Amino acid sequence: MSLNDSTVRAAQPKERAYKISDTKGLYLMVSTTGAKSWRMKYRFQRKERVLTFGLYPDVTLGEARRRRDAAREQLAEGIDPNAAREESRRQAARAAERSFDSIARAWFANKEDSVVSTYASRIWTRVEADLLPELGEYDISEIEPPEILKAIRKIEERGAVEMGRRVLNYASQIYRFAIASGYAQRDPTLDIRGALKPKGRKKRRAWLREAELGDFLRLLENYQGDDLTRLALQLTMQTFVRTSETRFATWDEFEKLTTAAPVWRLSAERMKMREPHIVPLTKQAVRVLDQIKELGLKSDFLFPSKTTTGVISENTMLYAIYRMGYRSRTTVHGIRTTASTVLNEAGFNRDWIERQLAHVDADEVRAAYNAAEYLTQRRGMMEWWSDYLDGQRKGNIVPFKAA
Repeated sequence: MSLNDSTVRAAQPKERAYKISDTKGLYLMVSTTGAKSWRMKYRFQRKERVLTFGLYPDVTLGEARRRRDAAREQLAEGIDPNAAREESRRQAARAAERSFDSIARAWFANKEDSVVSTYASRIWTRVEADLLPELGEYDISEIEPPEILKAIRKIEERGAVEMGRRVLNYASQIYRFAIASGYAQRDPTLDIRGALKPKGRKKRRAWLREAELGDFLRLLENYQGDDLTRLALQLTMQTFVRTSETRFATWDEFEKLTTAAPVWRLSAERMKMREPHIVPLTKQAVRVLDQIKELGLKSDFLFPSKTTTGVISENTMLYAIYRMGYRSRTTVHGIRTTASTVLNEAGFNRDWIERQLAHVDADEVRAAYNAAEYLTQRRGMMEWWSDYLDGQRKGNIVPFKAA
């Protein structure tokens, strides 16, 4: 006698589990807790076995019968339904292991410890938002170039052409990891690089050439605006750190100011890198610090202000440059370009200059980066730079050129 839904629904638990038979081996097992599960008894190779189909009401009577019929078809073909189910599960597990999503997560877990947390978070945010929705569920070895290009096109359509290239680079890194791990044999991202939208013409930052430095430094020395703003620019000129690094400078970052080897130690968090950045300070830079102290501002910050951040705004120094008559001729960031250009032309070792600028690999912050690397050499280079600025301001030429 076959079951109907009313009978199944009305079945109540008893002191012992019991079953209610349907047809063709299908039955409902009712546990002492009241749970109702569909099962099928069958024989395979002379052994009695049981196949489960799930719990009622998640699996309805009609669905249980369909699963029973499918299992009987497998038996008719000489296939054990239980063995087939286990193989299907194994295949699904292997497919999940080989999916782009799974490989991307393994790649990121491998990469995460080698970069600072904030940078790692930005990387994964982009992978999760731009690659996984389009590619995540597919076997990584079966994804074709057009499918990757489709994902990148969606980024380009937002107007984020440069971001599209960056995300494609992340995809390429994931593929290189997959190849090394035995999940893929080639990197299909290489086939679509020529199809990407071209980069827009990059606007060149304004910066001062050597012939312009003298006038700029003299105007800065006689700046008629706020003294704190002038000193912020002068400290930046002496150290060519980034705007934010000057703005948020605190007194506890400066060490050994009364010795022959004073330094400015910027934390890894401030630099958004894995390691701190050490800036050797010259006597001219220390003189600027002394002038800031003389203002008696009574703050942990060198450049405090009544803003939401508690320090001078990001445009304070830039607007001072404008007031000096240098709009479109230079920016605060341009000071770094000027310093890099002058020092390279003076013959200083490029590695020293790059360390002083706190430049690292364009794609990732290297774990091996050492804040103190070339510190002795950089100190000599910075002393030359400060003397060079004095010479330009006074109209003299500093004769020494690096070997």
